[in-house]
Amino acid sequence: MNISLHKCARTTPAIRAEIAASSEPASVLAERYNLSLCTVYKWKRRDVFTDKSHTAHRLQTTLTAQQEIIAVHLRKTLLLPLDDLLSVVREFLCPKASRSGLDRCLRRHGVGNLNALKPAAAPAPHKAFKAYEPGYLHMDLKYLPQMADQTRRSYLFVAIDRATRWVFVQIKSNKSAHSASSFLRALHKACPIKIQKLLTDNGKEFTDRLFGGAQRKPSGTHEFDQLCQALDIEHRLTKPRTPQTNGMVERFNGRIADVLKTNRFRSGEDMEQTLLRYVRLYNHQLPQSALKSQTPLQAMKAWYASHPHLFHRAPYDRPGCDS
Repeated sequence: MNISLHKCARTTPAIRAEIAASSEPASVLAERYNLSLCTVYKWKRRDVFTDKSHTAHRLQTTLTAQQEIIAVHLRKTLLLPLDDLLSVVREFLCPKASRSGLDRCLRRHGVGNLNALKPAAAPAPHKAFKAYEPGYLHMDLKYLPQMADQTRRSYLFVAIDRATRWVFVQIKSNKSAHSASSFLRALHKACPIKIQKLLTDNGKEFTDRLFGGAQRKPSGTHEFDQLCQALDIEHRLTKPRTPQTNGMVERFNGRIADVLKTNRFRSGEDMEQTLLRYVRLYNHQLPQSALKSQTPLQAMKAWYASHPHLFHRAPYDRPGCDS
């Protein structure tokens, strides 16, 4: 049992009960327990042997009870800061009111925190991605941790189709324009869908827009842009410093980050095989709420059944047939 005693108490509830029940003189009890006569008389008059509250029975305040009620009501209805409320109280209620006294009054009535009184702001509504037919892909890259058998870190290139959520990845040793172009060639070969639009950020591997400035347009001579033109793909760029525009692939990169955090890799090859297994699992076996509980491959098959003209070939649900 937890007993709350004053920090200077020299008796316990048991000793206090003995003093109250004893018929011996107070001087004898005071000498026995090393107490003053006042303390002995105090506990002889008590029926409860725990410490009472030391809070003053009458608070020293300049505001009356009615004035405090008005001040609290003003605080709740007008949501006035402390200094503004103090000016109102001094003007109309009590000229002698002090700032510290008013603050204690507000705290005592549970309205000391002004932010807690303000209505909670409604969360921003979730904006879903605009509906598109298969063929609009988001592309990005993610830095991978350097393994013990590697001399430098590697990079994961990621592409995801907006309509079907189908994902394709490759690991490259660098993030040059040549690596980005090589990834795009592999993506074009592996994807059963006809790629019509491709959205990337303003990285040097994807564009030659000067320092991501919105004023400078791509020259069209960049290796990646030239490959997009050769494959008849419209290359779109996000606005500078707005990664949320490419949010779909950023979300998948978050999934990749979770895989990296929850696995221990022996080598770079082990990390690569783990990531590739996860992507196969994602495409073939993980239902997506955005796809009405379908996997990306099931959604792709449904699109192929209704819109075969959007595809190079039929999607297959067998590992290796889509790569």
